[in-house]
Amino acid sequence: QVQLVESGGGLVQAGGSLKLSCAASGRTISGYTMGWFRQAPGKEREFVAAKTWTGGITYYADSVKGRFTISRDNAKNLVYLQMNSLKPEDTGVYYCAADAHPYGSTRGEEYDYWGQGTQVTVSS
Repeated sequence: QVQLVESGGGLVQAGGSLKLSCAASGRTISGYTMGWFRQAPGKEREFVAAKTWTGGITYYADSVKGRFTISRDNAKNLVYLQMNSLKPEDTGVYYCAADAHPYGSTRGEEYDYWGQGTQVTVSS
């Protein structure tokens, strides 16, 4: 079992930055692909970014490429999402997730463990 807890969300103006953190416990995240997803009010959950456990493969949604960066510290069981140049459409609840597949996935149904989410609100 892997327990995931996100933090770092908040209210920020458009153009600003936030850094989300995801702390894993229960077992090491080494071997897991770690991903970030988000869900805006009234919309379906969507993929944001993912990084395989070796860091060799990284995925980004087109909407965040060049603005968001996913990173991980396997020794500390931490995953980060640095979000720059934030836009109002980035508003939503951001979830950290863990996928046992070695090559990772952008599909939420492939992920085995999820955090409770952290709210990000970007004002215009």
